[in-house]
Amino acid sequence: MELYGYWRSSASYRARIALNFKRLDYNYIPVHLLKEGGQQHKTAYRQLNPNGLVPTLVDGPVVIHQSLAIMEYLEEKYPGPALLPGKAAKRAAIRALALDLAAELQPLINLRVQQYLSQELSVTDAQKKAWLEHWFKQSFSAFEQSLHETSGEFCVGDEFSLADVCLVPQLYSAERFGIDVSAYPYLTRIGKRLLELPWVEAAHPNLQSDAEA
Repeated sequence: MELYGYWRSSASYRARIALNFKRLDYNYIPVHLLKEGGQQHKTAYRQLNPNGLVPTLVDGPVVIHQSLAIMEYLEEKYPGPALLPGKAAKRAAIRALALDLAAELQPLINLRVQQYLSQELSVTDAQKKAWLEHWFKQSFSAFEQSLHETSGEFCVGDEFSLADVCLVPQLYSAERFGIDVSAYPYLTRIGKRLLELPWVEAAHPNLQSDAEA
């Protein structure tokens, strides 16, 4: 099994956590999003992933892009330990929280959006920071409210799940971009707990082979 990714990519971070959690062996193949004009745009990689995004999982003849699709595939092929524990209602709550971050927040703050803001729209650094603060605040405020109803030790009850996988990279991004998260006590409490887990710790961007100082 091979995972093509980038050390600082939120979506790659998710896939690494999921693979580690399920104790699956894989070869990590870096795809640098900035070097050489972006290695994700090279023909060889585009043949694997026409979107030119990371991550991409290769499992024998199976090639999957999009981190949530990768994690659903892993959940179906390797069901234990479960990323979607519980019965239908709990699994739906987990999926909803995961999508709140992976489908609503992350696409608005990712590299290609920030590059477009700067390079095509000539947005200043201050304006870009305001953009990031706006979307983080909107997303984290709603997520915090949801956690009041769903959380225990983790985002949904007391079992680690897909929702927790998606939370970790967004907290990393918030720290990276200088976003104040002190107004979200549930979110920060759970985030601190997640970082103590060995499969999360091993997936941290700074520990990847392509990490930069």
